[in-house]
Amino acid sequence: MLRKELQKLRLGKVELYLLERIEERGCIHIALLDPLKTKLEEAGKLARLCEESGSDAIMVGGSTVFSQNHMDLFIQEIKSKVSIPVIIFPNNIQSISRYADAIWFMSLLNSVDWYFIVGAQMQGALSIKAFGLEAIPMGYLVFGGDTAVAAMGRVLPLPTNKPEVVVCYGLAAQYLGMRFLYLEAGSGAEKPIPPEVIKAVSENVSIPVIVGGGIRTPEAAEHAVKAGAQAIVTGTAVEQDTRRLSEIVAAIHKADKT
Repeated sequence: MLRKELQKLRLGKVELYLLERIEERGCIHIALLDPLKTKLEEAGKLARLCEESGSDAIMVGGSTVFSQNHMDLFIQEIKSKVSIPVIIFPNNIQSISRYADAIWFMSLLNSVDWYFIVGAQMQGALSIKAFGLEAIPMGYLVFGGDTAVAAMGRVLPLPTNKPEVVVCYGLAAQYLGMRFLYLEAGSGAEKPIPPEVIKAVSENVSIPVIVGGGIRTPEAAEHAVKAGAQAIVTGTAVEQDTRRLSEIVAAIHKADKT
């Protein structure tokens, strides 16, 4: 008991919030807003709709490049409209903004380029320290080779028919000390990650499993939750139809209770 309490003392405010929400709900919803897909003047309004729909946090980022100045303005606009945490989902060092509540300090573990495994992290570390940003360690795994994130991150795509390979990566992330694991099908992916893959990973790792990409329906979200996902990320659903977002969040909460 004492060890658990000591561990909690070392965690930041946002990470503790996420873990407490997961413990309370079983699975949480995080909305992803891309500064290149959402107009600056609409960012705050859209973020507020996400919060009203039941989202537990807002992630800001995307696979392609944008300026740090635009990122600053985008996050400030969102922060002015919501009370839930705003977390940077970085694509590179120019994604780092002093105005966010936290940043996923993530390593793209199945990249073939050292830069996305540890290079960008090394270059951005001093800025994160200088800004006083809460850094949350996360292992990041990308499926499929036909998405922007796969191309930009130079990934070796993970097979969806070999769950044991994904389990090995997930355990490696955990043993390296990463505190979250993100299974990513990619923005705009035709299909979400199969439930059997999510199930295999969630049964073998003890860190929270985040699932995103290709989840556009309440049914897809429900399948992911029942397979063991502890956080669902949706971006396209937010951009295209906020009403659908409400249905997805409701399905996540319903699945938690079944």
